[in-house]
Amino acid sequence: MVVLAASIISKSGKPLVSRQFVDMSRIRIEGYLAAFPKLVGIGKQHTYVETENVRYVYQPIESLYLLLVTNKQSNILEDLDTLRLLSKLVPEYSYSLDEEGICKTAFELIFAFDEAISLGHKENVTVAQVKQYCEMESHEERLHKLVLQSKINDTKDVMKRKASEIDKSKIEKNRGERGGFMPLQSMSSGRIDSGFGSDTSLPGTGGGYGSSSGFGLTTDIDSFSTKSKGRPAASATAPPKGLGMQLGKTQRTNQFLESLKAEGEVIVEDVRPTVGQSKPVAPPPTDPVTLNAEEKLNVTLKRDGGISNFDVQGTLSLQILNQDDGHIQVQVETGGNPAILFKTHPNINKELFNNENILGLKDPSRPFPTGQSGDGVSLLKWRMQSGDESLVPLSINCWPSVSGNETYVNIEYEAFSLFDLQNVVISVPLPALREAPSVRQVDGDWRFDSRNSVLEWSIVLIDNSNRSGSMEFVVPPADPASFFPISVRFTAASTFSDLKVANILPLGGGPAPKFSQRTLLTTETYQVV
Repeated sequence: MVVLAASIISKSGKPLVSRQFVDMSRIRIEGYLAAFPKLVGIGKQHTYVETENVRYVYQPIESLYLLLVTNKQSNILEDLDTLRLLSKLVPEYSYSLDEEGICKTAFELIFAFDEAISLGHKENVTVAQVKQYCEMESHEERLHKLVLQSKINDTKDVMKRKASEIDKSKIEKNRGERGGFMPLQSMSSGRIDSGFGSDTSLPGTGGGYGSSSGFGLTTDIDSFSTKSKGRPAASATAPPKGLGMQLGKTQRTNQFLESLKAEGEVIVEDVRPTVGQSKPVAPPPTDPVTLNAEEKLNVTLKRDGGISNFDVQGTLSLQILNQDDGHIQVQVETGGNPAILFKTHPNINKELFNNENILGLKDPSRPFPTGQSGDGVSLLKWRMQSGDESLVPLSINCWPSVSGNETYVNIEYEAFSLFDLQNVVISVPLPALREAPSVRQVDGDWRFDSRNSVLEWSIVLIDNSNRSGSMEFVVPPADPASFFPISVRFTAASTFSDLKVANILPLGGGPAPKFSQRTLLTTETYQVV
C-alpha cells in the first residue's frame, strides 16, 4: 500500500489540511484533490472511488471529508484501517469538527498524520502512541532555549555590572564633596525594609556602621530603632543642617543592592506578610469564663447530584482568665440530635455528662487550668456523618456547555434555610486563559486569579433574602471537566449540634462567674467533584 496524500476537505471541495507523503508534484496532488468532489456520489454506501490512476478512500466527518489518495495497487483493507486511525486522531486535536476548528489545529493534525504514515506506508501505532510522540520534547529545541536563556543572563550581568560601576563612581564623587559622608538624600525617609545588623558596613563607604562587611538580618524593626539610639557618630564631620540620618529603601538603594548581588555578595532581606496573608485572630476573651463551640465541615458533592462524603467534627473548649474561677462545672444543652456522637475528655466525668449533661472534672477538688493559649482546654468532642443530601448547607450546580467557539458556564447555589452563611467564596478552576473570563451575570462579586487560573465568586451574606443565586460567564472552548473540582468556603454562627451552654455551676459555694459562648461553623474541605 502507498498513500499518496491525506487531506481534510469541505464538502464544497475546499482543502483545509493536506499532507503529501511521496515525491510527486504539488500541481498533480492538487489536481487529484480538486477532482474528488465531482466523483463523490450522493446516497452511495461505499466510501471509496477509483479512477484510472488513483483510488480515493474517504469518510464523512460532519460537514467535512477525511480523504486518503492511494495508488490502485494498494490493499483496500489496509487503506480502510489507515483511514480509521486518522479518523480517531482528528477529534483528539480539534475540539470542533468544522472548517474553523480544523484550520486552527492544522499544524497539530499534520504532525499527527506524519506519525501515522511514513513514506506512504502506515506505521504500526495507536492513537495514544501518536499523541505521546507528538508531545515529546525536542533535544534541539531544548538546547536552543538554553543557549537563548544563557545569552539573556549574560546580558543582565553586564547591565548589573555597568549599574554597579555607575553607582560606585557617584558614591566616590559624593564622598569627596561631602568630606567623607555619604549623601543622605540617597536613602529616603521611612521605615526600614531591609535591616542592617549593628556590625554592618556598606562596602566602599569607609565606616559609619562598624568594621564588618556582612549584612545581618533583623525581623524586629522597632528593636533596630531602639538599638540605634545613643550610637556615637562615626564621622567627625556633621551633616548639613536639615539632613537627618534617614534610612529607607528607595530605587537607588535597590539598585545598589542589586549591584552587590551581581558581585557575589549575599543580601538577606526580610519579607513582611501582606494584609491578605495575615490570618484573622479572634479577639481575646474579656469575660472570666469563655466557651468556644466550633464545628468543622468536610463535604464532597458529586457534580451530577448526590453526596459522597458528609462529615462534621465539633469541639467545645473552655478558657478561664482567673484561677479563682476554675472550680466550676459546665451545664450544656446538646440539641437532641441522635446522629451526633459525643465524646468527653478523659479527665471529664463521663457518667455525669451522660446523665445530667454536666461537664465536670472527675476530681471535683481540682480546678480547670487557666491561662491557656488558643481556644483553651477541650472538654467535649462530637462527630456526625450522614448521606442525606438535604443536610448540606450549600449545594452547587455547574453547567458548562460548548457552543461554537465559546463555552458558556452557568453556576447556581442553593442554601439550606437552617444556616445564615457569611463570607462565602466559590472557587471555580478554569483552563489556562490569557484574559479574564467574560462574566455576563453574577449575584455578588467576582475576582479572577490569573496566577492560579481560578474564578472566585464571593457573597458576603446568604440569608432568607438570597437563598439562591447564579453566575454566568463565557470562556474559550474547553473540556467541561476542567471546571471541576469546585471549592467552597464559608462561616456560620450556628452549628449542626446546636450545642448551648445553659449555666455555669460553681463548686465553691460562691456566685457563678460571668461567662460567654462563641459558636462558629467553618469549612475544612468543601468540594464539588
